[in-house]
Amino acid sequence: RSPDCRAPPASAATMFGVQQQHAPGHVLCCMCGMGIPPNPAGMCVDCIRSQVDITEGIQKQCTVLYCKECQRYLQPPKHWIRADLESKELLTFCIKRIKGLNKVKLVDAGFIWTEPHSKRLKTKLTIQKEVLNGAILQQTFVTEFVVEWHMCDACSRAAANSDQWTACVQVRQKVEHKRTFLFLEQLILKHGMEANTIGIKSQPDGLDFYYGSRSHGLKMVDFLQNVVPVRARHDKQLVSHNANDNTYNYQYTFMVEIVPICKEDIVILPFKTSQGMGGCGPLMLVTRVGSSFQLTDPHTMKQNWMDAAQYYRLPYRSVGTAKMFVEYVVLDIEPVRGAGHGQSGKWLLADVQVARVSDFGVNDHIMSARTHLGHHLQAGDTALGYDLASLQIVDPELDKYRRGLALPDVLLVKKSYQEKRRRRRARGVNRQWKLQRLDVVEDEAGGHKAIAREAERAAMDEELFMQELEEDEETRAHVRIFRDDAAGSGAGAGAG
Repeated sequence: RSPDCRAPPASAATMFGVQQQHAPGHVLCCMCGMGIPPNPAGMCVDCIRSQVDITEGIQKQCTVLYCKECQRYLQPPKHWIRADLESKELLTFCIKRIKGLNKVKLVDAGFIWTEPHSKRLKTKLTIQKEVLNGAILQQTFVTEFVVEWHMCDACSRAAANSDQWTACVQVRQKVEHKRTFLFLEQLILKHGMEANTIGIKSQPDGLDFYYGSRSHGLKMVDFLQNVVPVRARHDKQLVSHNANDNTYNYQYTFMVEIVPICKEDIVILPFKTSQGMGGCGPLMLVTRVGSSFQLTDPHTMKQNWMDAAQYYRLPYRSVGTAKMFVEYVVLDIEPVRGAGHGQSGKWLLADVQVARVSDFGVNDHIMSARTHLGHHLQAGDTALGYDLASLQIVDPELDKYRRGLALPDVLLVKKSYQEKRRRRRARGVNRQWKLQRLDVVEDEAGGHKAIAREAERAAMDEELFMQELEEDEETRAHVRIFRDDAAGSGAGAGAG
């Protein structure tokens, strides 16, 4: 063979920009004879689907129980869960109810829209399974859920007899207002703690929560201990006894007492408590309240936390509350500089000169004080505080401190936005937001005058709580606020 007739090298095939393409081989389907790429089954997709059904053994129709009173679904055997239509929670609940789904691989799942009143839920599932010598087959099918109405035990007891409860949580706070319960109500709604209640009843100094199970009452008590400073005790009463099977039926009562100290109150510390805190006080301002409350000395910026157990060892009362506030005008303010002074968090120690708003045009009485509001106040601002010069503080603990102890004339608590609210009301601007409320049964004992007086006080407390939410970011961060469409449309109509 001549050397000139030999085949060119492999690189010569690409010398002129031409490259050979190697097409994959094809085989014939053993069922229909159509050309297909090779696969372990030796059949086309249509023939595999006609021979194998990977959805065999999987439920296509299921039944779920739904309580329309509390809007919950039954998760066998006894647990009831709350889920909205076409939500992730409801989809997870439906998928778990399908039998035989554990034998395949779930790839995708979603809802098919149905009429809300049709009592039907439809899910579209995509699954994969290995069939015929390792071939992977994917298939989509629809599962239908029939929703049957079934009243849960708690709702059935409440419908039969509203007083038929197993556990009662009595929450009390011995103060003159209910702003603490307004804040507590928002925390309960935010964390969904009202879900298991049979009923909620208002009392003169608190709320009663009724439950159909003792465990739900214990859960509520544990929640309260994590959000407010409380002490709790419990008791039980025998309701009935069956001698045949030796079973007992009890009613459980949990008494939860909230510490009667609220935010922005002023207190006189007992002498022993003051010594245990490093000699701070005796006059302290309550600046924060959570599972424990924070006491701040506005003249030294010393801060201490106290829980309910420490408080009830040596209890004390507030000597000043928010209803005693006096409005002042800031004339001059200067931060305090020196060792041991400065800022602590959002507070800054400052010397301030103020005058009562009511004294303008009457006298020129100017008072000097030290405040923790150095970051918040400027000359010309208005502030709310306590007029300690005219406030008669009678507390035997003051006699135990050293002689010559003099209380300041003024104690400023917070910046005032009353003038801003007056201008907003003058322009006809309403709040564009609202709060969700619990379904509370009011106590009607005491006659019409007492009910009217209680309603007026509740409206005043609610307005003060709304103002606090507008002014305090820390309190607002713990509350869910909803847009008020009615207020927005009303404002738009008024503007037009």
